[in-house]
Amino acid sequence: MSTRKIAPKPGQESVWDYPRPPKLEKFSGHIRIYLNKQVILDTNQAFRVLETSHPPTYYLPISDFRTGVLQPTDRTSFCEYKGVASYWDLQVNGKVAHQAAWGYRNPNRDYADLKHTVSVYAHLVEACY
Repeated sequence: MSTRKIAPKPGQESVWDYPRPPKLEKFSGHIRIYLNKQVILDTNQAFRVLETSHPPTYYLPISDFRTGVLQPTDRTSFCEYKGVASYWDLQVNGKVAHQAAWGYRNPNRDYADLKHTVSVYAHLVEACY
């Protein structure tokens, strides 16, 4: 993995241009996630967080996930900007992606829009579009 900045081409973004602290913005694109050959999320309502040297992180409304897919776990972690993160397993038709989603139940003030959203580790599900 390279840690040096590569100039983006027209229409591209560079993670090295993302700010610190991270920027939170609405995302109006369409996102669909599959697990065990089932659509577990289909939404046009999301946020993305842009943080220096990291790819964008998409936060998705909990209410847009298929009922019963999100199963809370006991795991937590801490982000100096967003606060305490909680984790969820994703489960559909007997298949479980352990701790594949995380979110901020009580995010810090500057990230209040992240309440009632989660982000998903793409490599732990079948597909993300």
